[in-house]
Amino acid sequence: MNEVFRIVLQFAVVLFAISVHESAHAWVADKCGDPTARLQGRVSLNPIAHIDIFGTIIFPILLAVVGAPVFGWAKPVMVNPYNFRNRRRDGMLVAAAGPISNILVSLTVIFLLLAFFQPLMTATSPTMLLLIKVATYLMMINIFLAVFNLIPVPPLDGSGILEGLLRGNALTAYEKIKPYGFFILIFIMYTRVFDKIADLLFTGLFKLFPRLIFILLKSGVA
Repeated sequence: MNEVFRIVLQFAVVLFAISVHESAHAWVADKCGDPTARLQGRVSLNPIAHIDIFGTIIFPILLAVVGAPVFGWAKPVMVNPYNFRNRRRDGMLVAAAGPISNILVSLTVIFLLLAFFQPLMTATSPTMLLLIKVATYLMMINIFLAVFNLIPVPPLDGSGILEGLLRGNALTAYEKIKPYGFFILIFIMYTRVFDKIADLLFTGLFKLFPRLIFILLKSGVA
């Protein structure tokens, strides 16, 4: 039963993180002059507006079942770059909005955990322990989702940011690899390169905020 509860909890947090991510893309696109996503109902924290059957439901559950870090993806937010006031700049802003929103959620959770560190460490009630576990998953999954999406490989958000920064021959060369983005991602996941990056990131985070280690242990996630 505990294992089922863990999967349900992680899945719920992933749904929230993905909804924040996609809603941020849609909101920034609207602010940059393109109402396409807003008119499609994508400026919403309701996960139903963003669900992709495989990426949002099946894949995260499979990862949770095997005990791997849980993440996923939603159906793409549709934008019309011709509506942007500045296509290159606004395209970068829309691409960056998703990861930035997840980072902001993580930072908010970290601030709250550290602000209430002493009460959390002495908490013994089941409700408080559940809140600690939820907060810990919120922090870790949002960071994981943000960093993964910042990888500059199509179709991830990092590719949209990099594409806006490149010029001339560099941009032309980068555009040639776009059709192979999916295979590059498979290679990255197969070689577990991203796992090593994530490990370094969390190690650095816990060195910066050592009290988070105690909260992680308290939550039972570690």
